[in-house]
Formats: sequence, C-alpha cells, structure tokens
Amino acid sequence: MTDKTILPSKLLWIDLEMTGLNPQKDLILEVAAVITDFEFKILASYETRINQDKEKVEELLNANSWYAEQVPENKDIFLKVADNTKNSDQVENDLVELINNNFEGELAILAGNSIHCDRSFIQYYWPQLDKLLHYRMLDVSSWKLVMNSKFSVEFPKNSNHRAFDDIQASISELKYYLEWFNNNNQSPKIDTK
Repeated sequence: MTDKTILPSKLLWIDLEMTGLNPQKDLILEVAAVITDFEFKILASYETRINQDKEKVEELLNANSWYAEQVPENKDIFLKVADNTKNSDQVENDLVELINNNFEGELAILAGNSIHCDRSFIQYYWPQLDKLLHYRMLDVSSWKLVMNSKFSVEFPKNSNHRAFDDIQASISELKYYLEWFNNNNQSPKIDTK
C-alpha cells in the first residue's frame, strides 16, 4: 500500500464533461487530465471524448435544460461520434497508465473546480483509477468561496465547458488567488473571538 503521509509533489487536474450530475444515471462525455508540479508547470496531459450510445446521450442532454441554456453548441459536439473517440474502459486504462508513468507510486491528488463531482463519476465508472487517487483533493471552488466572501476577490473566468479548457481555467484561477496574496502582502486572518 502507498504511504498516504508522503507530501505530494504533483497534482492531477481532471475535468469531466457529463450529461448531468448523477453518476448512476448520467454519462461521461469528455475527459481531460493535466499533471502539474506545484509551480503549475505542465508535466503531462491527456484529453479525449468518450464513445457513448448516441441515442442515450441525446436523451440525457435533452432532459438537461442546462445545456440548452448555457452551452447549446456543446450538445452538437457531444452528439457527434467521432472515429477517434475511445470507450470508457480504454479511457480508464489510459488514465491509469498516465498516473503510473508520472506519480512513481505516489497517490495522485485530484485537483479542479467542484472536483468532488468529478470524483463521484470516477468512483462509479473508473474504480481502478480511483484506487490511485489520494483521499485528499484540491478543490479550487473552495478557494473561490473564501476569496469572494472574505476578500471580495473575483477571478474573471470564462468557461466554455470543454474539459481541457476548463482545466486551464482552474489552474489559472488558483494561480490568480495565490498571486493576489503575494501582491497584497496578505495572509488569511481569522477572528477567533
């Protein structure tokens, strides 16, 4: 078993695009993974769409009004079954190989925005991948909550809800918050009274 007390040297940024938020009902449509060090230098990356049953995807997307309101152009992208897409098992194997090749036995810290949602899909669909992940996660949306509420700092984020672009935005967002602390000579102060 891997020693969970070892300090991580890298982060595994993952973003999934799904038909909805319920892993028992919804399907993963696209995945991107980026491995960085803690200076956010990209060490490796991976992205693919996942070959799913077109009729089932269309049914689920039609039932999700969010797609029609937020990113209607993505619906057409996800309905196209391209020859270069992989099935879910192949994608899990690719991601397991990516971790094995880059983390040298270290459990991977999952990072991203609202990463708990992505983790629930990983646990449901990709259990072999989940075994390689640390129980701790770096959720940028937690930073967003603190930065917005305590410091009135907002990151100007434009999301097109495509996996690789969303990872890049999440990395940029965390860098933005860390740079804000450096530039403003701030350290989080909490009133303990």
